Amino acid sequence: MSTEQPVILGDLPSLSKLYVNAAATAARRRVLGFQAAAELPHGSHEVHGVRADVENLTAYQHLIGETASDVLPAGFIHALAFPVAMSVLNRDDFPLPLLGMIHLKNHVEQLRAVLFNEPLDVRSWAEDMRGHRAGTQLDVVAEVRSSEDGTLLWRGVSTYLAKGVFLPGVDKAATAAAPAEFTAPAPTAVWQLGVDTGRLYAAVSGDFNPIHLSLLSAKALGLPRSIAHGMYLASRALADVGAVKSEAFRWDVAFEAPVYLPARVALEIGTVHSVSGQWERSDYVAWNPRSGRRHFSGSVTAL
Repeated sequence: MSTEQPVILGDLPSLSKLYVNAAATAARRRVLGFQAAAELPHGSHEVHGVRADVENLTAYQHLIGETASDVLPAGFIHALAFPVAMSVLNRDDFPLPLLGMIHLKNHVEQLRAVLFNEPLDVRSWAEDMRGHRAGTQLDVVAEVRSSEDGTLLWRGVSTYLAKGVFLPGVDKAATAAAPAEFTAPAPTAVWQLGVDTGRLYAAVSGDFNPIHLSLLSAKALGLPRSIAHGMYLASRALADVGAVKSEAFRWDVAFEAPVYLPARVALEIGTVHSVSGQWERSDYVAWNPRSGRRHFSGSVTAL
């Protein structure tokens, strides 16, 4: 990460305003033309003294299926940090378009339980812009620290793809090997997701990306129907792993096929125990029970 002075934001940015600005920027670039740089802007964006809203936390826990608690779920922390991360992608000098970004994968390390009344400092930056066979990908890093002593509590790396965007100076990646053939196991759960799933998650996460909200808004961006938020799906799988996980863990998810709403999603969770009998790791995979197509997979591992 660059040592350049960070941009200190007074409050958490409004995601709805960021998306409106991203749409305006995209329209302006289409009209006026835009010569994208082949490098990411330096420095981070930061917000200090962030506190979770208790009512919002309760609504999030209920929607995702987490047990009601004063401990922030790892997915809720991601949602708390997400506006800061999106503000980085929304900069005028950012070389890739925010709208249409595809979420490829997420890697999270939660280092201890985070309580709802703790003041938090959130910092985010973008790094490692590189080629992809279908466009250009990059990592967006978010760190959440205690405002009181600066201790790192949570760190997430989200990998995004700007599909169809090939920048000069960024080599196109070689075609990846075909994924291993997937045979659906016996599910441990089957989710019934209504057409309003995207709107419900947007209400608790603040992520009102149009591709998730309705048939019409999704079609306006080239999709046949609205799709479920990737982090809603991953966070619900994490909730299904349940209380067996320790307070400190690594959480990984890789997204493959979108979930078009409404939908049925099958999920299988496996648990690995160590020799001492303590929980060590849970792998999970989700798929379409009708077509057998895999939607996403990942793991939760004790730290």
